[in-house]
Amino acid sequence: MNQKPTFLGQSNPLLCCMIQTHDPEEAIVTARNAAFDGADAYGFQYCKIEHEHRTEDKIKRVFRHMENKPIYVTNYRGSRNKDVLNDDDLGEGLVTLVKWGATLCDVMGDLYAQHPMELTEDTTAIEKQRRLIDRIHEAGGEVLMSSHVLKYTPAEEVLRIAHEQVRRGADIVKIVTAANSEAEELENLRITALLKNELKVPFLFLSGGSHNKLHRMIGPMLGCCMYLCVQQHDRISTKSQPVLRAVRQILSNFDYAPERSFD
Repeated sequence: MNQKPTFLGQSNPLLCCMIQTHDPEEAIVTARNAAFDGADAYGFQYCKIEHEHRTEDKIKRVFRHMENKPIYVTNYRGSRNKDVLNDDDLGEGLVTLVKWGATLCDVMGDLYAQHPMELTEDTTAIEKQRRLIDRIHEAGGEVLMSSHVLKYTPAEEVLRIAHEQVRRGADIVKIVTAANSEAEELENLRITALLKNELKVPFLFLSGGSHNKLHRMIGPMLGCCMYLCVQQHDRISTKSQPVLRAVRQILSNFDYAPERSFD
């Protein structure tokens, strides 16, 4: 029996192909094409799938076509969930996805109490998050906590968010800010190095905004645990996410590891 794949304890950043589609059959096609492009892992955005397709048989079939590679799942408030499911429903959906074969669940940092920085300060909501994280762990899953701040954020605040996510039980930290100038983009690269030195857990620190490409491409070389890629860009893909085969080409031709002494 194969051991369940993991996002934890990896020696190199994983190339994770994000899949956004409304139909499970399209998800399978993307997953199979991404396998030939060199995907190490998959990100399945369950919140994009039409509700009529959210059955155990259909979702397990998608996961089987990901061939025992680790699977990261999101169940955000937007897209097909908007005005249909509440936060309790979203949390229950994550537990179900682990039981169906997902590896890593994205628990929003403001789940159960929406907050503009996507990191609630409501004590009741935080306790519910902790209980949900315990349930995901008990079901055999791993937890990434995400805060989509979506604006340039100073280092001290990024570090505060990261430590708070860890305190709530996250196995992986995810923070998405922004950069709208070269100076902000370079500062985000510096913050990435700070996170590597400060945190004892894997992390994913990303930029949106007009100046995000350098951070998206170099961030994992500085310590981020994975690349979020797309197999190809289409009308609903996240345009800031680089194309998988392009990242693979760069990594195949660029030795970014530190120099080692052989004396």
